Amino acid sequence: MGKTIRIICWLALLTSLAFAAPASKISRDLQTADRNATVDVIVQYMAPPDDNDHKHIRDNGGNPKAKLPLVKGIAASLPVKALAALANHPKVSYISKNRRVPSMLDVTAATTGAALAWQSGWTGAGVGVAIVDSGIATGANDFEPLNATGSRVVYSESFVGVADTADHFGHGTHVAGIVGGSGKKSNGVFKGIAPGVNIINLRALDSTGFGQDSWVIAAIQRAIELKSLYNIRVINLALGRPVYESYRLDPLCQAAEAAWKAGIVVVAAAGNSGRDNSQGTSGYATIASPGNDPFVLTVGAMKTLGTAARGDDLIASYSSKGPTLLDHVVKPDLVAPGNLVVSTFTKDQALFGAYPGNEVYRTSFGTASGTAITSTYYKLSGTSMAAPVVSGVVALLLQQSPALTPDQVKARLMKTASKTFPSYSSALDAATGVVYTSQYDVFTIGAGYLDATAALASSEIPPPAAAALSPTAVFDSATGVVYMVSDAGAVWGTGAVWGTGAVWGTSALWGTSALWGTSALWGTSALWGTQSAQGFGAVWGTGAVWGTGITYSQALQTVVNGEF
Repeated sequence: MGKTIRIICWLALLTSLAFAAPASKISRDLQTADRNATVDVIVQYMAPPDDNDHKHIRDNGGNPKAKLPLVKGIAASLPVKALAALANHPKVSYISKNRRVPSMLDVTAATTGAALAWQSGWTGAGVGVAIVDSGIATGANDFEPLNATGSRVVYSESFVGVADTADHFGHGTHVAGIVGGSGKKSNGVFKGIAPGVNIINLRALDSTGFGQDSWVIAAIQRAIELKSLYNIRVINLALGRPVYESYRLDPLCQAAEAAWKAGIVVVAAAGNSGRDNSQGTSGYATIASPGNDPFVLTVGAMKTLGTAARGDDLIASYSSKGPTLLDHVVKPDLVAPGNLVVSTFTKDQALFGAYPGNEVYRTSFGTASGTAITSTYYKLSGTSMAAPVVSGVVALLLQQSPALTPDQVKARLMKTASKTFPSYSSALDAATGVVYTSQYDVFTIGAGYLDATAALASSEIPPPAAAALSPTAVFDSATGVVYMVSDAGAVWGTGAVWGTGAVWGTSALWGTSALWGTSALWGTSALWGTQSAQGFGAVWGTGAVWGTGITYSQALQTVVNGEF
């Protein structure tokens, strides 16, 4: 044993000596690479590289593949044994593996189980999904029919005061690609969740990414009118605004409810204000409208961390948390991948102009010829990216079981969602140095993590008349306990069709052995318990949480650039 330990230590010493001088310039995964191997790397420089730098790579046995001016770098293949010599060059600042882009759609599809659904033939074919957003740029993107020509964008209309339905901002195209992109331009790597769906393009946001309630409502109205013609079964609302009144009065919420009652599943983004502590709520009570409506399926964002397995995934700290302002509805309903998600775009869109560094390297999906940038794919983050992941899975489910009602779809997805999470996680904002800690409670992750495989495998169907309204959190001032209350006729009410192991169980969060006990969400020592310094005013009172604690520009950069 002693000899084995000495050999291991000696090998470790040899490795450290090999990289001793420039070790800080070489990524950790390269330091442990096989010295006899050749690896694809990105070499970054103190100043933009020139011809001499390309020659220096070739002199060390490497092969420069592409210029990367955005990072003052060169993509190259290089023998591992030449890394130290290259790193010793005073102009070189850092050498790293040319890694696959994290949290891309190939990982997203695998994480949610959509990739397995494709193997069973479920692609969303025949299902219409209405994208109410900033429009869709169809010319150079992944919206062709599978194994055919033409476009699956079967209808387009603008509600922003101009007839143009193209996407000058970039958000709607990205969202549509997540729902149903074919992945053709990436050899299938960045395929959308339901690549067979028909897409209805209803432009309700302008070229800056903003809209009006009336535009969104008009778009929802058109989706209802076109439901039979295009079999519109899903409306994706990757948009939202602050809550100003009860969902019962909010016209945006009421429009969403009307679509739901017309037989269309409405999927809404939770919002990106989970870091907002301007009212001392640590991001709670920041769900956006219309995601605050108990009918709609509201989605928060998870980080896949670049792996297909769910076990290492974490909540994105910017993902908005419930309960909803004023009404205290328990939201979000689900969480899904929504961080650093790759989807289709065009270079003339405003988001690309503002954040060109989010364009995806062609080398990350195996076609390294020509320039290193694709001009076809782009990564974005936010609950706006998580919502279309769920919309895609809804389309898969409705292709498999077209008779399901919106409430049955919502109940199925919440019932089958994965319930395995850590207790806490933290994220560091590199720009500000602030650490954000997230607690995995019902107001953060809802009923759990979207699982398409489980949803498609399930055969449990609530009665058609059963509602799947999200429950309400009620604070008992006498006991200092927060309870969850459902409508008596709801799927997860006291007479729940799922019984004691139900989504919410007969009285608890997720059944009688739930995380927070058999009847209460939180006890007297919990976040909003009587011993809490937080108090109840901001969350349970009428005070708004959309204060000045986080600026719009900070929030935008966080969700655009993603979180690691």
